[in-house]
Amino acid sequence: MDYRPLGKTGMQVSVIGFGASPLGNEFGEADFDECVRAVQLAIDSGITLFDVSPYYGRTLAEERLGRALQGRRDKVILATKCGRYGKTIEECDYSAARVTASIDESLQRLRTDYVDLFQVHDVEMVDDPDRIVNETIPALRKLQDAGKCRAVGITGLPLKILRYIASRVPVDTLLSFCRYNLMVDDMNRELTPFCIDQQIGLINASPLHMRMLTREGPPDWHPAPAEVKEAGRRVVELCRQANVDPADVSLRFCLDHPYVSSTLVGMSTSEHVKNNLRALRFKTPPALRQKIEQAVAPVKNVMWTQGRPENSDANWTRNS
Repeated sequence: MDYRPLGKTGMQVSVIGFGASPLGNEFGEADFDECVRAVQLAIDSGITLFDVSPYYGRTLAEERLGRALQGRRDKVILATKCGRYGKTIEECDYSAARVTASIDESLQRLRTDYVDLFQVHDVEMVDDPDRIVNETIPALRKLQDAGKCRAVGITGLPLKILRYIASRVPVDTLLSFCRYNLMVDDMNRELTPFCIDQQIGLINASPLHMRMLTREGPPDWHPAPAEVKEAGRRVVELCRQANVDPADVSLRFCLDHPYVSSTLVGMSTSEHVKNNLRALRFKTPPALRQKIEQAVAPVKNVMWTQGRPENSDANWTRNS
């Protein structure tokens, strides 16, 4: 396992991170005992960054991860989130009072007295981004001063709002998902240079484009446009013809990013862990990489939106 600095936090994290959303049944029913085995194997294999949220499984993922980490909390860099608690905008609350209460709820479920990274979840759901700047992040900094978290970050799908917030209030990390993988790479245009300049830890999530780039294919609820899903199927077929696993190709592409601190991959079984670790030794055949680029080219960087329309990249009007 390789390790990289998480910005200026002083923490080192594994280049592969354990995305814990599947522990909350977000991608289908997960067996708890197998979840525990997956967490334990990940730790034994050198994975240190574990990322979760009260949103995943509506607290189930945090509860399961907390139980699985018993006796081994000191071996991991533990990250959770606040602000988003349900699927609708109405279920999001970024007020200082709510996020302050949220960390205590998360700590109880995670069976620990602090988290290493506390993040504002899906900032595109907020009614006014300046609320994150003026209220939410200052509240998280107070929690940091109280010893309940070691670092503070923000997460989201659209890129411009992440940069806007981080340019107006200091944050330690940015977590971007589905914006750097074989299908999309616009994170490099909007965020990477900014993070390098500000020495912000950059975390990349969903290297498999929310399971699109797997043999099993995306879940039924996947929000990508049909033409993107079709391109994803072409990528998977090209990998099948080359006798390689599309997940190996996809994760290897992300691991080769020169600045990203860690790439989060969703896991809930020992087999997931073993498969993801395989990417550390995998090398993509150059001819296959060229074919994949050609297959993806017509839909490269075609994305979907979530959250409030005014916070999407297409509708963003504020200066960053």
